[in-house]
Amino acid sequence: MLSKIPIDIGKIKKDDLDKEILRAAIIGELDAINLYEEFANMTENIDLKSVLMDIAGEEKTHVGELQTMLLRMDNEQEIELVKGKKEVEELTGKK
Repeated sequence: MLSKIPIDIGKIKKDDLDKEILRAAIIGELDAINLYEEFANMTENIDLKSVLMDIAGEEKTHVGELQTMLLRMDNEQEIELVKGKKEVEELTGKK
């Protein structure tokens, strides 16, 4: 199932618009990753599986690009990302 953008872009304050566009784009890329990987797991055609997994990998790169832009534009997001990483490390004992 593909995600629905959880906000009405038309109602976003101008100062927040670019950040919300990036978040919506990340949602789209994550949906694409899930879709391609699910299809790859469904098929028995090795060539098709390979192509679908390659495309899923490209979508992961897109997530990284979009996240990099979001972290540049939203200092709070960057701070919370670091806090989240530390929490996981504390909970799991792994870096």
